[in-house]
Amino acid sequence: MVSIIIINYNTYGLTTACIRSIYAHTKRIPFEVILVDNASTECDPDEFSSAFPSIRLIKSDKNLGFAGGNNLGIQHSKGDHILLLNSDVELNEDSISISYDAFLRSDSVGFLGCRMEYPSGQVQYTARRFRSISWELMDLFRFIPALMPYEKRARRMMGKYFRHDRSLECDWLNGAFLLFSRTLLTGFPAQQLDDRFFMYAEDQLWCEQTKELGLRNYFISDTTIVHVNSGSSSIRKQLFNRSTMFRHELAIMRQRKGMGFYYGCFYLIYGLKEQSRNAIKWVLYQLTGRLIR
Repeated sequence: MVSIIIINYNTYGLTTACIRSIYAHTKRIPFEVILVDNASTECDPDEFSSAFPSIRLIKSDKNLGFAGGNNLGIQHSKGDHILLLNSDVELNEDSISISYDAFLRSDSVGFLGCRMEYPSGQVQYTARRFRSISWELMDLFRFIPALMPYEKRARRMMGKYFRHDRSLECDWLNGAFLLFSRTLLTGFPAQQLDDRFFMYAEDQLWCEQTKELGLRNYFISDTTIVHVNSGSSSIRKQLFNRSTMFRHELAIMRQRKGMGFYYGCFYLIYGLKEQSRNAIKWVLYQLTGRLIR
């Protein structure tokens, strides 16, 4: 059985659409839906139970964040496999069964994720490489990967350089859809998902820890889900979120490489890139009133 963990925080409309799509499309495997309400104020969480009597509703008395909320849901789950599913995801086909089948066919898999699109149909960058000095420089001087054959560029860079048109091993996956075996957690700190980050970059941290255990993270293109991922409507909030992500990515790099020369060079390159991009975002917003991702 697959235990599907969904975190709700003031997203009643999105969450109900997500749950409705699960029941409409998941046909070939047994599953349970565990909804963790992270101390929402939008509505009475019991409205979810009224709308979906078969779900298991867990009401937290405080906002535990993404990792903490998922750990709470996992504690109440029964499945041998866990799927972390964002509340702003909708299924258009039996993506959970397809992903589960792919997981069982694969060896030494830690996390498995699938292809994602925005509601517009634009692909999301689900499969990624870990940041490194070489990746940052090639991303900065984009004519270099542009000169590579597509196959080499896609595997070397992934993310926005990859069309997400085939299944492959990657470094880390978007946390909106993460399937894994319950036994994976036995190798994690405290035998649960690492919750040092309240929000942002948790998926990257967990995938890093999975690779440290000698397991692979795998992306499949066999099925596609819709991930709204609307982002912040405030420039200040967006820049705050990017700043938080920056700090967390640096923490992951310190875990991977330590505090030596490599980290110092990475910090300089990555920091300058982020500062420049944030400045461009701010200027464009002031000139046009439009937010860019």
